Amino acid sequence: MIDFDSIWRTQDEIRTVVNAVLGECIWNLAYDERRGAIVLELSVTLDEDVISDLCCQFPIPADYDGVGSRGTKFVFYL
Repeated sequence: MIDFDSIWRTQDEIRTVVNAVLGECIWNLAYDERRGAIVLELSVTLDEDVISDLCCQFPIPADYDGVGSRGTKFVFYL
């Protein structure tokens, strides 16, 4: 059974970090049931240094997932 309350809280924490570090640039932030992970896509493309710095700020481990249709993507496996 999926604990959506925990997923929503984690999404809120991720959104807070992104807004504090980069400003409001979230294109999509959603739970992907197939992957069992939260997927974040930004509306901007970041360079490697910024990606590394941002990953260190998240409350749970984040993996760089490439560039999506709008910008840099991250995945958070739960």
